[in-house]
Amino acid sequence: MNEPQKKASTKSTTNVYRRASKQINFRVSELDYLKLAQSAQTLNMSVPAFVKKKAQGARLVAPKIAAKDAQKITYQLAKIGSNLNQLAHHANQGGRVNPQALKDLQNEVQRLWQQLT
Repeated sequence: MNEPQKKASTKSTTNVYRRASKQINFRVSELDYLKLAQSAQTLNMSVPAFVKKKAQGARLVAPKIAAKDAQKITYQLAKIGSNLNQLAHHANQGGRVNPQALKDLQNEVQRLWQQLT
């Protein structure tokens, strides 16, 4: 293969692996960038991803709870699930389940539910 053919074939195979073949660059003021960055952060997105979604007309809705709070709630739900599985396993083995343990789990689920609403 001669040199010009190598360059042409390399260029065409490079674009094959890209999902989007065109790139758009534009400049914004510092204030506009800060606004975009704040909006993107609220939605747990990067600034380029946020701008692309907005340009495509996507309706972006802010999450009802912050990312850190969601992580805490997820952790607490995992603990509750683990405790419930242990109680269910114990009951399925013929053991007696402490009613207070079930009430404690129910109270914890209620407390988490109140945080979500």
